[in-house]
Amino acid sequence: MAAINPYLVFNGNCEEAFLFYKSVFGGEFPYIGKFKDMPPAEGNPVLSEAEGNKTMHVTLPIGDGTILMGSDSNSASGEVAFGQNISLSINTASKDEADKLFNGLSAGGTVTMPMNQTFWGAYFGMFADKFGINWMVNFDENEK
Repeated sequence: MAAINPYLVFNGNCEEAFLFYKSVFGGEFPYIGKFKDMPPAEGNPVLSEAEGNKTMHVTLPIGDGTILMGSDSNSASGEVAFGQNISLSINTASKDEADKLFNGLSAGGTVTMPMNQTFWGAYFGMFADKFGINWMVNFDENEK
């Protein structure tokens, strides 16, 4: 069955926020990546040094099976409005489950990134459902 975790987006202070959360919850970051770590891809904007140093993705396990995740916004995505900076991230057990949940939950909503293979080895997509809730669906093939 799918696991759902909170995903927080910040306007440049993601690392600061996650260091704070780590000081409260404890633990370690299994992953923290910067935008400059992304491989170049057609259509991706050239980032300034400041944007390249922003957090692209960070994870912090905070309990039994719960992972707090986050990133910074960048010039391509624009500033995030607080209240709209939280997504629910679904980690699925299979590609079929990812497609089923993505297609079902996104019906009547707005797809912002269709399900597709990513450079980090996952099958991933994003959307806002018809009620305005932001979702991310992820099947991590590297863990299987």
